[in-house]
Amino acid sequence: MIRESKLPVFLTRMKTKVRKLDCDADYWNVIREAAFILTEGGTVVFPTETVYGVGASAVSSVGLSRLREIKQRSEAKPFTVHIGSRLSTHRFVPDLTGIGRRLTEKAWPGPLTLIFRVENVHAAPVIQETSAAYIDAMYHEGTIGIRCPDDRGAMDLLSEVRVPVVAASANPAGMEAPVDADEALAMLEGQVDLVIDAGRTRYAAPSTIVRVHDDDYEILREGVIEGRTIRRLMQTHFLLVCTGNTCRSPMAEGLLRRFLAEKLGCTEPALADRGYHVESAGTSAFDGVSASLPAINVMKKWGLDISSHQSQLLTGEQANRADYIFAMTQGHLDRIVAVEPGARERARRLADADIADPIGGSDNDYERCAKEIEEALRRRLEEISL
Repeated sequence: MIRESKLPVFLTRMKTKVRKLDCDADYWNVIREAAFILTEGGTVVFPTETVYGVGASAVSSVGLSRLREIKQRSEAKPFTVHIGSRLSTHRFVPDLTGIGRRLTEKAWPGPLTLIFRVENVHAAPVIQETSAAYIDAMYHEGTIGIRCPDDRGAMDLLSEVRVPVVAASANPAGMEAPVDADEALAMLEGQVDLVIDAGRTRYAAPSTIVRVHDDDYEILREGVIEGRTIRRLMQTHFLLVCTGNTCRSPMAEGLLRRFLAEKLGCTEPALADRGYHVESAGTSAFDGVSASLPAINVMKKWGLDISSHQSQLLTGEQANRADYIFAMTQGHLDRIVAVEPGARERARRLADADIADPIGGSDNDYERCAKEIEEALRRRLEEISL
């Protein structure tokens, strides 16, 4: 269990130390020094990609008191928890689902602060690791604000600290948030133990703040990330790829829509409203060609209508916006990466082995192909948290 540390005598001196974070040889010494100060109940100003922040340990009454004094903030107004990796989110928000999970996966690390509702705060691993006495330092009326900055120094510092860290912009209330160490020092000289100087921040603007809960959200402050970008990030796009986009991928598209609706407990037309989109394309397709008649007939037997399908050639734009890309063969997968190299981490074969093209085959060949696609889609969906 993490226990509160008593502030060492040397940290009570009100002379602020400034350490530059631009020397590789000394980089980790600065990070470890700052982590030690935070762990022992001190206050540290550190850079993020937006503005400079000032942090303290959430399990130190001394550190929290000093942070509240700097920010002139009452105990009723919470601070934001800062984490070094989005993988740490589960420590504070158990059973994260819906829009919140989607945004952490797509936007973190990044200039986005998320406020989550936590139904059972006592069940959060961070409280299990520390004590219920620290709930009010991190949670407020069953909610918690979390930030995962996209800045090497901040990420390394927050990962190095062995206690939860809360932070706010490094300025007294009513003053502009600093975008370089000199601005922060001018406002907080003598009030903090250490200022990490990493130069001017990348965006020099505040993070966007979004409150999320299941399938709903509210933008509380629009900062670096615009509202339209938030809306785009909340969408989940699936892309199925074959050769001509008339047989395998149209069948897969129809089947995937059905399985998604079943898993989400909604109708297929409601998928878009829930933020899920499914499309297909071909690596050598001609635009505007209907699905093959055997594929239409097989899907009709399965209660699916793909007769309105129109083929389209795979584009880099499609691959770029897709969150999950499933290729019928290794050759298709290679072509996807050639068209959009950035899709490498999001693309994979639908099945462990290639799914053969049934074109020119019998109805039984199409049936077998559809069955292969069905089984592979169900397995892939089991691997995805919706």
